[in-house]
Amino acid sequence: MLSESVRRARLPLAFFLCVACSSALPWNDAPPPDEVNLSFTIQNNLLFLTSAKINGHPGRYLFGSATAQTVIDPHAVPRTGTYALTLGERATLPFMPLFLDMHGAGDALIGADVFAQRGVTIDYRAGLLTYQKAGIHSAYMTLFRFNAEPAVEVTVDGKRMNAIVDTASPDTVTLPAAKESRGRAQVSVGNTSFGTVDVHYAVVAEPRLGNRLLSKFLIAIDYRNRVVGLWRDPRIP
Repeated sequence: MLSESVRRARLPLAFFLCVACSSALPWNDAPPPDEVNLSFTIQNNLLFLTSAKINGHPGRYLFGSATAQTVIDPHAVPRTGTYALTLGERATLPFMPLFLDMHGAGDALIGADVFAQRGVTIDYRAGLLTYQKAGIHSAYMTLFRFNAEPAVEVTVDGKRMNAIVDTASPDTVTLPAAKESRGRAQVSVGNTSFGTVDVHYAVVAEPRLGNRLLSKFLIAIDYRNRVVGLWRDPRIP
């Protein structure tokens, strides 16, 4: 057991390390007025935007960073012809959704179309999705450019590839295969190695990176300039 003197000696060191770490956070400066924080909760490794409303209606709205067009369950929100996502009293974002039965998974899947030409930052630890009108803050981040869906570079068993950043996936990495199965592989995301992890094989066109690994990062997506920023969050083990 540690003596009282050792405990007291460690306290200043711990405080110093916390201060040193916080000084290098990408969001260290005060947020500008053109940003809106939207809280979310994680349920079954999916992001639910608890404070968002569609046409004034609250609901179980998921965020899909790589979903091209927002999907609404027809039982959840009345059809009106015009639709908007409201972020408190600070932003109203119009969109045109698809209507599909979500079979109880949620009331809507909020897609990239809502945030088109803007940026978002996902802070898993704080449970905040920040809508950024002027674009992302990329200090201390590793940046990746994409052409279609937001994507970053991953390495799987020594093979480099691009993987779609998909917050609608609760998994680690989903890899293309002829049939669905599970396995294990050595996985790195950007410059961060996760060692051997459980991976998902499925009939998909491209690799997809899900929340089980995305949640280890602070993620910024600039939809206008087609850039993803990753910062390995040391606050998350």
